[in-house]
This record gives sequence, C-alpha cells and structure tokens, in this order.
Amino acid sequence: MTDLTHLPALTLRDRLASGDLKATDVMAAFLDRIDVANPAVNALASLRPRGDLMAEAARKDAQGVTGPLHGLPMAPKDLSDTAGLRTTYGSPVFADFVPETDSHLAARLRQAGAIFVGKSNTPEFGLGSHTYNPVHGVTRNPYALDRTAGGSSGGAGVALATRMLPIADGSDMMGSLRNPAGWNNVYGLRPSYGMVAQEPRGDTFHKQLSTAGPMARHPGDLRLLLDVLATPEPLSPHPAPVQRPAPREIRWIGDWNGRIPFEDGILDLCLDAVNVLDRRGYKVSSGVPQIDGDAIWQSWIDLRSWLVGSDLGPLLENPDTRDRLKPEAIWEIERGRAMSAMTISRASAIRSDWFREVEQTDVLWAIPSAQLFPFDAREDWPKAVANVEMDTYHRWMECVILCSLIGAPGICLPAGFRDGLPIGVQIFGPRGTDHALIELAETYHDATDWPGRMPSPI
Repeated sequence: MTDLTHLPALTLRDRLASGDLKATDVMAAFLDRIDVANPAVNALASLRPRGDLMAEAARKDAQGVTGPLHGLPMAPKDLSDTAGLRTTYGSPVFADFVPETDSHLAARLRQAGAIFVGKSNTPEFGLGSHTYNPVHGVTRNPYALDRTAGGSSGGAGVALATRMLPIADGSDMMGSLRNPAGWNNVYGLRPSYGMVAQEPRGDTFHKQLSTAGPMARHPGDLRLLLDVLATPEPLSPHPAPVQRPAPREIRWIGDWNGRIPFEDGILDLCLDAVNVLDRRGYKVSSGVPQIDGDAIWQSWIDLRSWLVGSDLGPLLENPDTRDRLKPEAIWEIERGRAMSAMTISRASAIRSDWFREVEQTDVLWAIPSAQLFPFDAREDWPKAVANVEMDTYHRWMECVILCSLIGAPGICLPAGFRDGLPIGVQIFGPRGTDHALIELAETYHDATDWPGRMPSPI
C-alpha cells in the first residue's frame, strides 16, 4: 500500500470524499511521519496532542465531507492567529499568546475542513529568509541539516519536503513563498495581489506588499489551496483580478547583466529548468527589464521599511518590548519611521513604472528564487554573495523583489540540485495569470518531478 503521506493533496481529498479513506487514517499517517521527521528539522511548532487530533479526525469522519480540505492535516504559518492554538509570530513578546479568534486565513482553512496539527515555524515577525527565532529555534533544511530552510515560510517548505503535511499555506512579502520553496525542492505560488484578501481590519489600502498563498509538492495542489484562500472578501478594497492566459514567451533575466550576484552553479541550473519549458511549447528568450534596477531596489526597501515601521512601531516605543526585538526589526522600524511623505511618493512612482512595463510587455519573466544555495544555519544572514558584500540583512534576496513590488503573480519551480543542495527558479508575469502559471508548473512537473527526490535519511 502506498504511504499516504506521499500522495498529492488532491488524491487524498478525492479518496476522503469517496469514502475510500477515513480522516483518521490520514491523520495517523501524518502524525507518525511528524514523530519521525520533526525532531530533526524543527519545522512544526505548538503541536497539539495526538489524542485531540485523532478525536477531531474521527468527528470529521462522522460528519461527512465538510469542504475541499476535509480531513487534511495543516499547520498554519505562525504569523496567522489560530483560535485556541498558540501563535507567537516567532517573537518572545508573544511567546505565550493564544488568540481567541482565527485570522481570516485560518478561518478559511477551518471552514474548508482542514485540521490544524500545530503551526509552521517562521522567523521573528517574518523578517528575513532564514527560519529561526528565540521561541521555537532553528528550522533546518531536510536536504542538509546544517543549512537554512529559507523563510519566512521555511517551516511550511520543510514540512512539505519531509511529508509531514500534504499541503501548506505561507505568506510572501519579499519572497517568503518562493525562496523556501526553492530551497526545499517544492512549489510555491505568490498570487496576484487581491487574489487572497488581507485581514479586513486596520489599513487595507496602503499595505500591498504582502500576500498569503499556497505551497505544495504537486502543482495541482496549489490550485486546490488557492481556491480556498481566494474566497471573496467584501471588506477588501482590492478585488481579485480577472484570470487570463499567460504569455507564451519566457524572458530569462539571469543576473541582470551582472548587477545581481549569484553563487556559482545557480544560473546554469535555473536556465536548464526554464529550457524544459522551451521544449514543451514555450519560447525562451533572454532580456532584462528596461527599468533601472537600482531604482527598483530603492523603491522596495523604502516601501518595506515604511510598512514594517507602521506595523511594529508600537513594540519599539514600549520599553517592555523594545529589548526583545531582533536588530533587523529595530532597523526596519527606525528606518521606516524616518521616511518622508515625498520619499514614499517617489517609491510608489517607481513601482508604478515597473507595473506598467510588466503589464505592457507580452512575456513572462524568469530569474532564480535565491542568489545562493542554502547557507549555514548558524548564520543570521549571508554577509556576502559571490564575494559581493551585502549592505542590508535582505540584500541577498534582491532577485525576488521584481514581482513582490508590484503585486504580480510568481511561481517557484524546483530547479534541481548542486552537491545535494536544492535551488528553484521563479517565473512571474502580468496580474491575473495565476492559474496559467499553475498550468505552466504542471507541464514542468510532468517532465521533471523534482519533489519526488525525497530528503534522506529523514
């Protein structure tokens, strides 16, 4: 009998719906896998007692099908509030916080029938693409336990790679669905902004850099979870874009004529991956954006710091919490709070220029999902890439901002391995091509199935 933890979420869903499987069978299989794998990688935190989870699965069996995620074990990212289940945001400030209500995302997952086994680990407040924090510790890459799993959806990526979850949610401000997907040999989709509505509270107009989205070992599972997360929200001022076909030309950016440093081997692996699609009906060409790359970076870091400073500023002001913030959070808050209105206006104008270029150029764009292979898990962040010094804690992730800045959809495809370490390539395009990008990934997966290469010996 096939190990249930290896099956696509879609297959599990169909077998649960038909009565061929019980939710208790699925839950027991994944809990057994968690018992084996999680001690080595530390991807899942705040795990619920096995007895409670098996009882909830039994109730699902008694109820009959309760939604498209009926009976599937999930672990919402530890940035999403989960009623009755500890939510720490990776911060000692919230180490003992147990929310009374679900976040918008968690509520949708529950309504779709998912069972929360715990939370997936994340860096403190999701800042940085290395999943470690003072509350839950370091999440380790399953392909090399001394290396980072990426982030901020690192716990989700590792849980998928190790078969501890059939499907996972994540969130992406800078590259947090794509970088950990590439470093864990799975798929991650950053949806068009508006596809997945933000929390209907606080400022919902300016905060357009971050979005939730799906991660999976099989592209079809991305569509399953995206459909759940994309439930319309009447209080969102940013409606989901109308879906449309994607361009058939993929433009390879590479290192942007030398302006973005990459570790040796990454560009070759990622171009080989893109060329798989060239042999399956897509046309691959080379080219770079017309917009100035330095302007794009400045626009990004200004808007990011401004939004982080707005969100986390009260924690810096409070003497009881200031000393418990990590240096990168303090740097973002102080920088953001120093921004002038004209600085933000200029940053938004650059963003608008780049948005128009992507929308008016009939191509998809391709670039690696990270500038280096997974680095030493003992480091906070890489201080240099290819002998080029990094001037901020996130400059080494510059390659992921092109779609993040403008709310464009981007998908990370596993691109293979060098010396046992995985890497991914991201493909992004105009708003509303989310489902077309999933179809592209399905074509690619049929030809490659990189996630079939499991971590060993975990």
